[in-house]
Formats: sequence, C-alpha cells, structure tokens
Amino acid sequence: MKVDIEELGACKRRLQVEEAPEVVTRAWEQAFDRVQREARLPGFRKGKVPRSMIKLHFADDVRQEVARRLIPDVYRQALAETRIEPVEEPDLQEVTLEENAALKFAAVVEVKPAITLGAYTGLAVEHAAKPFAESEVDEALSALQEQHAEYRAVERAADPGDLAIIDYTLTPEGMEPRSESDYGFVIGSGSVLPEMEEAVIGLTAGGSRQARVRFGDDHRNETLRGKAADATVTVKEVKEKVLPALDDDFAKSVGGSFETLDALKEEVRKGLQARRDAENRHALETAVLDAVLANHTFEVPEALVLRQVGHQIEHAREHMRRQGVDPDRVPWDYKKLLEDLRPGAEKAVKRALLLEALAEKEGLQAGDADVDAEVERLAQASQRPAPAVRRMLEQSGDLQGIRHTLDERKTVDFLIEKNQANPA
Repeated sequence: MKVDIEELGACKRRLQVEEAPEVVTRAWEQAFDRVQREARLPGFRKGKVPRSMIKLHFADDVRQEVARRLIPDVYRQALAETRIEPVEEPDLQEVTLEENAALKFAAVVEVKPAITLGAYTGLAVEHAAKPFAESEVDEALSALQEQHAEYRAVERAADPGDLAIIDYTLTPEGMEPRSESDYGFVIGSGSVLPEMEEAVIGLTAGGSRQARVRFGDDHRNETLRGKAADATVTVKEVKEKVLPALDDDFAKSVGGSFETLDALKEEVRKGLQARRDAENRHALETAVLDAVLANHTFEVPEALVLRQVGHQIEHAREHMRRQGVDPDRVPWDYKKLLEDLRPGAEKAVKRALLLEALAEKEGLQAGDADVDAEVERLAQASQRPAPAVRRMLEQSGDLQGIRHTLDERKTVDFLIEKNQANPA
C-alpha cells in the first residue's frame, strides 16, 4: 500500500491511497465467490450459476461487493499506517476501482489540531462567588405559598390578580361568531387578549361588557392573525387568591415528611445553598477556562463544530417535546440557527480539545478505579446493580464517554487549583 499525505489546513488532510493490483484481484475473486453462492438464474440452482454467467449477468453486483468491503478495509489500513485519527467520516474522491488493477482513491478527512500549549497555570482569574442570602429562603417559601394558593369566590368587582370565570362571544371581522362558556383566567396573567382583561376589571358576577379586540400578528391561529373582533364578556364568578398561612400545617401539606415549618425552612435552605454552590462552581470553572483559553489560539475541525450545533438543536427539540410541543411543526431556520449557535459551539469544541491536550500533558487521565467508582455512583442513583449498569454502558458505547468526562473533571480541578481566583 502507498499513502501520500497532503496538509489542506490545520485540521484537514488529504490521503492519496493506492493499493496493489494483487490485493484488488484477490478481493474481486472473493466477491465473485460470495455473489455466486447467492446467485439465481433460470435453469440453474442457487449457488450453481457458472462463473462466466456471473460475469455476464452480475458484474455490477460483484463490483459493488468489492467496493463495499475493500475500500473501507484499505482506508482503515491507511489510517493505521499514517496514525491519522479523523474526527468524522471521510470524503472519498477520485475512486478508481477496476479488476486486475490498482485501487486508487483520495480521502479528505478532518483531524484534531496540534495544540501548542501556552500559559495555563499561575493566571489571575477574576471571579467573585455570589453569597447566599437568608432572604432567598423567604422568597422560596413565598413561591411555595403561591403554588399552594386557593381561589375563593367573592361578591365584589373583579380586580387584577383575581380569577375570573366568564362566558364570551367573539365575532372576528368577516367570520362567524365563536363562543365559550366557563372560561377561567387570572386577570393580569396575559393569558387572554388585553382588551378582554380590561373589560372584566370592575365587573361583578352577572355583569357584562362589550369590547373591541385585536389578534396579534403572531397569534397561534393563523386565520385570526391581525384581525379585529367584537367581544361580549359576561362574568359568571370572581375568585380571589388566598395564600395558606406559613405554619407547621403548611409544612406538613407540601410533602417531604416535614413536621414543622422550621424543618421545611432548613430543607429549603440546604437546597438553595447547594444550588448556589453549584452556580458558583460553574462560574469559577468558566472564568478559569476562559482565562486559559485566552492564551491559546488554534483552529478547530468544522465537523466537530457542526456536531456541537446539532447537539444543541436536538437539546432544544427534546425540551419542546417535554413541554408538549411537536418540534417538527415548528418552522426552523437552520441557517440562522447555525449562525447564532456557531460562536458558542466553536468555544465548546476549543475548550474540549484544550482540556484533552492538558490532560495528556499533565497525566490527568482517569484510571480504572475512577471509572469503577463512577459506575457505582450511577448504579446507586438508578438503584440497579453495578455490573448491569456497566454492561449497559459498554453496549451503548457510553463507558468511554464517562472516562472522557472524568478526564475533563480532573483537568478542570487541576486548573482551578493552579490558578488564582481574585474578586472581580
């Protein structure tokens, strides 16, 4: 085999590959045998079609069989000989494949860049941890109160914040009237047209009012977009929000086996403190990595950037699914998305490649014991046996991903230890 390498850039290589005719001839013979075993022609039993007839009637099948098996094999051998590790599938060009002749093709591949390490220790990093305030506990308890609030009927005019139960009729321009009964909404929540909210304010149960409304240009119903309509609103019931008292009974009602309000407060405090610690840790990691990245300039493979963009889009689509929205029914401007997401994706790829280079330089790769401990942690979290979790991770290919994540974690810890964080 002959392989010539041409640099097309920091992250791109062109491999000009040539395999000997005898290897091609052998592959052709093996393909003839495989096709012959499965070939059928009138007058011949399966597997008994003569070679001459195979060449006449199944030449394309044989050629496809050779290409399917030989080209990937030769490509893998070329990578092994040159020690090139592509980050994506190759772009095969100029393929020459003929019986009893040398196989020739070019493979354009993207590779990780060679990173020249600059300063990554002893850096002054601007970071100030955000302190935890006791007032946050009060805010969280107030939010819990809101979640457990009840609405009780009142005999007064509707005010903002009240729950209004209404009957209404809408007559859009040029369209038939449409009505709905017992429709409830919180005044001021923005869940209905603003003109309808205004019409309800000041009305008591049994009161009616007419209003002129206009549907927004982005209304979910395309037939109503930009249209005006006459509305008749009749209030059937007005309900005011009643917050539960912050006491031991409230603590018992929210779940979690809390017997007292103090116990609930302590649990809320622990949760908020843990969240704040995580936020501060993330901010510190970002500040340190940004400082280290500022000392390193290198290109990144386009394939990895596009893969990162793809991950972000799929994450957004999955978020929509969890919210009950079908992402396939949303008009996606992928060109605009790529433009918007590219800077962040490039930075994420640079960070990952730099951490990989630093882990190798400092010998920070995770050991088998680290991987075992992580598998055990995952097993405990999922309440499944560790061997079963490991088998699942091995079968899915995620075990190597866990090792990579642990490498990054060790490297980030190292960078935080070796760089000085100062208040911003």
